[in-house]
Amino acid sequence: MAVVENTLIVRSQSPLREAMHAFRQSWTGMLGIVILALIVIFTYIGPILYPVDPFDIVWAPMTPPGVAAVAPLGTDYLGRNILAGLIHGGSATLYVGIVAGIITITIGVLIGALAGFCRGAVDEILMRLTEFFQVVPALLFAMVLVALFTPTIYVIAFAIGFVSWPATARMARAEVLRIRELEYVNAARVVGARNRKIIWQVILPNAFAPLIGSATLTIGTAMLFEAALSFLGLGDPNVFSWGLMIGEGREYIFDSWWAVTFSGLMIFLAVLGFSLVGDGLNNAFDPKLRER
Repeated sequence: MAVVENTLIVRSQSPLREAMHAFRQSWTGMLGIVILALIVIFTYIGPILYPVDPFDIVWAPMTPPGVAAVAPLGTDYLGRNILAGLIHGGSATLYVGIVAGIITITIGVLIGALAGFCRGAVDEILMRLTEFFQVVPALLFAMVLVALFTPTIYVIAFAIGFVSWPATARMARAEVLRIRELEYVNAARVVGARNRKIIWQVILPNAFAPLIGSATLTIGTAMLFEAALSFLGLGDPNVFSWGLMIGEGREYIFDSWWAVTFSGLMIFLAVLGFSLVGDGLNNAFDPKLRER
């Protein structure tokens, strides 16, 4: 007679799936997703529904919002449509933020991972290099790089990413130093895994949690950098962006507040969205914060 025993099967989720589930339960993270989704729709669907060239002069200069139907949000000091500028300028601002964020994460992770894994002389050299970049004001460094070359949107994105990596490098180094002595890393060494495989396939995937949150926060910071450079007159004059709108309208802020207020509000919302998503990801990937 066969005895059938009832067994309780416990299904364990992968850490990534658990983190994504925790992120979906985070109201701050989901609010950030909603904000960013609306901005993306406004930026990339808007030009199809409102095909107005932001460089065209459509009405009298510095017309307040609600006065002219052709420019519902008013015009700037040249008579250009503020609404068209907001719609078409978002893609350039998002491009700078995302590209600069990718450059920052790439450089920071490479330097931090090598410094933390190799230690010794390599760690000393890379950390002294990181400290050099940290003590130089990032905005000033970016201004010098943009001024040395033609201030195009591509140069601006590269300059912002090139000066913003030290914090990411230190974070990556700290994670690699923590993980490299764990048992599963030592087990990989015992079975003969090469250092390159240990770094890229064993250590870095497990250091993913804090770095993904840092990446989203870096995008928002890069967008603020772009606005600051444009405010100082170092923006790309041939590409409409929210930062360029602020930079060109700064001299007329008391006569036409709407020329800088609406673009500043869009930058604020975009940075807020990325910050909320970054906080939500940090909480989701950190088990200690997830339990709160």
